[in-house]
Amino acid sequence: MLNIFTLANGRLFQEEIESLEELSRFQPIWVDLESPTVDEKRWIKQYYGLSIPEDAMDEDIEESARFYEEDNGELHIRSDFLIADEDEPRTVRCAFILNQHNADLKSRGVLFSIHDEDVPVFRLLRLRARRAPGLLEDAKEVLLKVFDADAEYSADTLEGIYGRDCPPGRLERPHPPQRDGHAPRCELHDALQNAQCRAV
Repeated sequence: MLNIFTLANGRLFQEEIESLEELSRFQPIWVDLESPTVDEKRWIKQYYGLSIPEDAMDEDIEESARFYEEDNGELHIRSDFLIADEDEPRTVRCAFILNQHNADLKSRGVLFSIHDEDVPVFRLLRLRARRAPGLLEDAKEVLLKVFDADAEYSADTLEGIYGRDCPPGRLERPHPPQRDGHAPRCELHDALQNAQCRAV
Protein backbone atom coordinates (compact mmCIF):
# COMPACT_ATOMS: atom_id res chain seq x y z
CA MET A 1 0.00 0.00 0.00
CA LEU A 2 1.31 3.43 -0.99
CA ASN A 3 0.00 6.53 0.76
CA ILE A 4 1.20 10.10 0.39
CA PHE A 5 0.60 12.99 2.78
CA THR A 6 0.46 16.64 1.81
CA LEU A 7 0.10 19.83 3.82
CA ALA A 8 -2.72 22.26 3.10
CA ASN A 9 -3.42 25.22 5.38
CA GLY A 10 -1.27 23.58 8.02
CA ARG A 11 -3.26 20.33 7.99
CA LEU A 12 -2.12 16.88 6.88
CA PHE A 13 -4.08 15.22 4.09
CA GLN A 14 -3.77 11.62 2.92
CA GLU A 15 -4.09 10.14 -0.55
CA GLU A 16 -3.80 6.48 -1.52
CA ILE A 17 -1.76 6.12 -4.70
CA GLU A 18 -2.55 3.44 -7.27
CA SER A 19 -0.42 4.50 -10.24
CA LEU A 20 2.71 6.39 -11.23
CA GLU A 21 0.53 9.04 -12.86
CA GLU A 22 -1.29 9.66 -9.56
CA LEU A 23 2.01 9.90 -7.71
CA SER A 24 3.22 12.66 -10.03
CA ARG A 25 0.21 14.88 -9.25
CA PHE A 26 1.18 15.61 -5.66
CA GLN A 27 3.96 17.31 -3.74
CA PRO A 28 3.95 15.36 -0.46
CA ILE A 29 6.06 15.81 2.64
CA TRP A 30 5.59 12.13 3.59
CA VAL A 31 5.40 8.98 1.48
CA ASP A 32 4.40 5.88 3.45
CA LEU A 33 4.84 2.38 2.04
CA GLU A 34 3.20 -0.49 3.92
CA SER A 35 4.18 -3.90 2.53
CA PRO A 36 4.98 -2.22 -0.81
CA THR A 37 4.48 -4.14 -4.02
CA VAL A 38 7.11 -4.40 -6.74
CA ASP A 39 5.15 -1.85 -8.79
CA GLU A 40 4.98 0.64 -5.91
CA LYS A 41 8.73 0.41 -5.38
CA ARG A 42 9.22 0.92 -9.11
CA TRP A 43 7.05 4.06 -9.08
CA ILE A 44 9.15 5.51 -6.24
CA LYS A 45 12.31 4.72 -8.17
CA GLN A 46 11.00 6.19 -11.43
CA TYR A 47 9.54 9.39 -10.02
CA TYR A 48 11.83 10.19 -7.09
CA GLY A 49 15.00 8.39 -8.18
CA LEU A 50 15.01 6.63 -4.82
CA SER A 51 15.89 2.95 -4.49
CA ILE A 52 14.55 1.19 -1.41
CA PRO A 53 17.33 -1.03 -0.04
CA GLU A 54 16.61 -4.75 -0.34
CA ASP A 55 17.52 -5.24 3.31
CA ALA A 56 15.39 -2.30 4.53
CA MET A 57 13.14 -4.56 6.61
CA ASP A 58 15.69 -7.17 7.66
CA GLU A 59 15.57 -8.04 11.36
CA ASP A 60 19.25 -8.95 11.68
CA ILE A 61 21.29 -5.94 10.64
CA GLU A 62 24.56 -4.45 11.80
CA GLU A 63 24.38 -1.66 14.35
CA SER A 64 25.97 0.71 11.83
CA ALA A 65 23.10 0.04 9.39
CA ARG A 66 20.50 1.48 11.76
CA PHE A 67 21.61 5.04 11.04
CA TYR A 68 23.76 6.22 8.15
CA GLU A 69 23.98 8.83 5.40
CA GLU A 70 24.49 8.09 1.73
CA ASP A 71 26.89 10.06 -0.45
CA ASN A 72 23.90 11.70 -2.17
CA GLY A 73 22.64 13.14 1.12
CA GLU A 74 19.95 10.56 1.91
CA LEU A 75 19.63 9.90 5.62
CA HIS A 76 18.67 6.30 6.46
CA ILE A 77 17.19 5.39 9.84
CA ARG A 78 15.80 2.05 11.00
CA SER A 79 13.82 1.68 14.18
CA ASP A 80 11.38 -0.69 15.87
CA PHE A 81 7.91 0.43 16.95
CA LEU A 82 5.65 -1.17 19.53
CA ILE A 83 2.35 -2.80 18.61
CA ALA A 84 0.50 -3.21 21.91
CA ASP A 85 -1.79 -6.02 20.76
CA GLU A 86 -3.35 -7.79 23.76
CA ASP A 87 -3.08 -11.21 22.13
CA GLU A 88 0.25 -10.73 20.37
CA PRO A 89 2.31 -7.75 21.56
CA ARG A 90 5.28 -7.20 19.26
CA THR A 91 7.44 -4.66 17.48
CA VAL A 92 7.54 -3.81 13.80
CA ARG A 93 10.66 -2.66 11.96
CA CYS A 94 10.38 0.60 10.04
CA ALA A 95 12.91 2.13 7.69
CA PHE A 96 13.02 5.89 7.08
CA ILE A 97 14.74 7.73 4.25
CA LEU A 98 15.02 11.52 4.28
CA ASN A 99 16.85 13.87 1.92
CA GLN A 100 16.92 17.42 3.26
CA HIS A 101 19.71 19.00 1.24
CA ASN A 102 20.25 17.51 -2.23
CA ALA A 103 18.16 19.70 -4.55
CA ASP A 104 19.16 17.58 -7.55
CA LEU A 105 16.76 14.86 -6.39
CA LYS A 106 12.96 15.05 -6.43
CA SER A 107 13.02 13.33 -3.06
CA ARG A 108 14.30 16.48 -1.36
CA GLY A 109 11.99 17.47 1.49
CA VAL A 110 10.09 14.18 1.48
CA LEU A 111 10.13 11.58 4.26
CA PHE A 112 9.81 7.98 3.10
CA SER A 113 8.74 5.28 5.55
CA ILE A 114 8.74 1.56 4.75
CA HIS A 115 7.22 -1.13 6.97
CA ASP A 116 5.45 -4.49 6.74
CA GLU A 117 2.32 -3.79 8.81
CA ASP A 118 0.26 -0.95 10.20
CA VAL A 119 2.08 1.09 12.86
CA PRO A 120 -0.22 2.48 15.62
CA VAL A 121 2.11 5.42 16.24
CA PHE A 122 1.69 6.54 12.62
CA ARG A 123 -2.09 6.50 12.99
CA LEU A 124 -1.80 8.52 16.20
CA LEU A 125 0.35 11.15 14.51
CA ARG A 126 -1.93 11.41 11.48
CA LEU A 127 -4.96 11.92 13.71
CA ARG A 128 -3.24 14.68 15.67
CA ALA A 129 -1.97 16.41 12.55
CA ARG A 130 -5.45 16.51 11.02
CA ARG A 131 -6.91 18.04 14.16
CA ALA A 132 -4.09 20.47 14.97
CA PRO A 133 -3.16 22.84 12.14
CA GLY A 134 0.51 23.78 12.21
CA LEU A 135 1.62 20.69 14.13
CA LEU A 136 3.77 19.64 11.15
CA GLU A 137 5.74 21.98 8.95
CA ASP A 138 8.03 19.74 6.90
CA ALA A 139 9.37 16.22 6.46
CA LYS A 140 11.91 16.51 9.26
CA GLU A 141 9.15 17.56 11.64
CA VAL A 142 7.14 14.46 10.66
CA LEU A 143 10.08 12.24 11.56
CA LEU A 144 10.63 13.95 14.92
CA LYS A 145 6.92 13.82 15.79
CA VAL A 146 6.83 10.11 14.95
CA PHE A 147 9.44 9.44 17.64
CA ASP A 148 7.67 11.79 20.06
CA ALA A 149 4.43 9.86 19.57
CA ASP A 150 6.28 6.56 19.96
CA ALA A 151 7.65 7.62 23.36
CA GLU A 152 4.17 8.56 24.54
CA TYR A 153 2.53 5.41 23.12
CA SER A 154 5.14 3.18 24.78
CA ALA A 155 4.81 5.04 28.09
CA ASP A 156 1.03 4.70 28.04
CA THR A 157 1.37 1.00 27.31
CA LEU A 158 3.76 0.50 30.23
CA GLU A 159 1.43 2.39 32.52
CA GLY A 160 -1.36 0.06 31.46
CA ILE A 161 0.78 -2.98 32.23
CA TYR A 162 2.34 -1.95 35.52
CA GLY A 163 -0.40 0.31 36.78
CA ARG A 164 -3.27 -2.18 36.92
CA ASP A 165 -2.82 -3.06 40.59
CA CYS A 166 -1.33 0.24 41.80
CA PRO A 167 -3.15 3.00 43.65
CA PRO A 168 -4.34 5.82 41.36
CA GLY A 169 -1.48 7.93 40.11
CA ARG A 170 1.24 5.56 41.27
CA LEU A 171 3.15 2.76 39.55
CA GLU A 172 4.94 -0.09 41.25
CA ARG A 173 7.97 -1.98 40.04
CA PRO A 174 7.05 -5.62 39.33
CA HIS A 175 9.10 -7.25 42.10
CA PRO A 176 8.23 -8.71 45.55
CA PRO A 177 7.99 -6.47 48.65
CA GLN A 178 11.17 -5.76 50.58
CA ARG A 179 12.06 -8.07 53.43
CA ASP A 180 11.29 -5.45 56.05
CA GLY A 181 7.68 -5.48 54.95
CA HIS A 182 7.68 -2.09 53.28
CA ALA A 183 5.87 -1.75 49.96
CA PRO A 184 7.98 -1.62 46.75
CA ARG A 185 9.09 1.80 45.60
CA CYS A 186 7.26 3.26 42.62
CA GLU A 187 10.43 4.11 40.67
CA LEU A 188 8.90 3.33 37.30
CA HIS A 189 6.37 6.09 37.78
CA ASP A 190 9.02 8.82 37.64
CA ALA A 191 10.68 7.32 34.56
CA LEU A 192 7.39 7.16 32.69
CA GLN A 193 6.43 10.67 33.70
CA ASN A 194 9.76 11.92 32.28
CA ALA A 195 9.15 10.00 29.04
CA GLN A 196 5.70 11.53 28.70
CA CYS A 197 7.05 15.03 29.30
CA ARG A 198 9.57 14.54 26.50
CA ALA A 199 6.80 13.35 24.17
CA VAL A 200 4.59 16.39 24.73
